[in-house]
Amino acid sequence: MANLKGYAYGIVTSVTFGLIPLFTIPLMAKGMNYDSILFYRFLFASVALGIMLKVTGQSARIEVRDIPVLILLGCFYTGSSMFLFWGYDFMGAGMATALHFTYPVFVTFLMFFIFKERPSMATWFAIILAIAGVAILSIRGGEATTRVKGIVIVLLSALAYASYITTVNKSRVSTMGGRKLAFYVFIVSTMLFALKASLSGGIQKVPDGVSYVNLVLLAVVPTVISNITLLVAVRNIGGTMTSVLGAMEPVTAVATGALLFSEKISFQSITGIILIISAVTLIILSDSITKTFSSIFRKIRPRHA
Repeated sequence: MANLKGYAYGIVTSVTFGLIPLFTIPLMAKGMNYDSILFYRFLFASVALGIMLKVTGQSARIEVRDIPVLILLGCFYTGSSMFLFWGYDFMGAGMATALHFTYPVFVTFLMFFIFKERPSMATWFAIILAIAGVAILSIRGGEATTRVKGIVIVLLSALAYASYITTVNKSRVSTMGGRKLAFYVFIVSTMLFALKASLSGGIQKVPDGVSYVNLVLLAVVPTVISNITLLVAVRNIGGTMTSVLGAMEPVTAVATGALLFSEKISFQSITGIILIISAVTLIILSDSITKTFSSIFRKIRPRHA
């Protein structure tokens, strides 16, 4: 039951993350830059979580020894967003998205080299399928070639996000309530983006009421909800499984474009979606597959007296 809960929350996490462009594109069309958008995103998310903690009667108190870990998590989360958006200056969003999705590989490597957690063959195969699916969805012909600098920057984004997932899973704050943990991570991110914006012209004013609505939705749906469900998923199924389930994010993006912006779904997109859904299904069934193959192997293995 715990695993099923973790898989469900992992899928919710990736689906809500996939809605980021739905709220961000109208803001960019109004002339807002990334630093200001991200500042308001995390500011409003912090306020929303603070209200939720108050309404539900949850304590916001933390121990002094939790502070360094929370600051580290905030830096990882900020770094992931910052490097990804910076990467857009060097390559198309499709290529950047494909490169950013290498974070499941980084999670697997971090868990393997630091914590000696050995992924199954099914997990490795699912990672390959997921990355291939995202690449097919994201990369368009002219974007296949890009600068080495841009590749390194986006890979740093993937590494930062993988480090966030791994730290949540393995640090002393892993048992902290999801809302409280996200609350403090977002406070750190808010302060860091406020500092960054102040060094590059200052924080922009919100243009109009519609933009306020988009910022609030950006703060709540793909930020508050997705991060709370992320923490629940990591605690139930681990960082590796959760990261691979993130493959549903580009599926959401394609569906949103087709339903809301009348974008055509090409054969290339359908192929990518099939690969991603196959990867997610394989991850969910990986334990059963491993046990089945182990059982078959034991039955056919020669027995020696």
